[in-house]
Amino acid sequence: MRPLDENETTVVFEKIFKFVGNNLKNIVENPSHEGPEPEAGRYCFRLQRNRVFYVSESLVKRATNISRKNLISLGTCIGKYTHAGSFHLTIMSLNLLAANAKHKVWLKPTSEMSFLYGNHVLKGGLGRITDSIVPGDGVVVFSMSDVPLGFGIAAKSTQDCRKLDPNGIVVLHQADIGEYLRDEDEL
Repeated sequence: MRPLDENETTVVFEKIFKFVGNNLKNIVENPSHEGPEPEAGRYCFRLQRNRVFYVSESLVKRATNISRKNLISLGTCIGKYTHAGSFHLTIMSLNLLAANAKHKVWLKPTSEMSFLYGNHVLKGGLGRITDSIVPGDGVVVFSMSDVPLGFGIAAKSTQDCRKLDPNGIVVLHQADIGEYLRDEDEL
């Protein structure tokens, strides 16, 4: 497990910034109260194989006793690098994104299952949407009872959604909590 280099950090922060905006500062400066130290530590990003983890510094110090090949996971896996070198956020980053989300979409109860099966969000299933969303923004998808369901990319702006037909795609699916069941072997 090693720290991210400058290019890797830039790619990871750009991807997270797409979803949380200026709240990225809250993620980076989040105090950690884990470990025996009386003072609050910090969270950091670490790379193990091709996966990026969000973990407290005190836990990283304690994990130095474990060899790299024996260490499977540490902290929260927020994403992974593909063989081509691009970075993809995984569903395990949902709690981090939901707590700091800039743009949110709420689904009607009738369309929650469709989203959890991996389908895009349609206008007919949209309950609420935050203002000032532009196409290409990262969006966190919630149920009407504020339970985070997943995240995706906005296909239409907030104004375009108002005049869109009910079968028009509003949010392009990227990840949802149904992946815990569908892809449990890979997570």
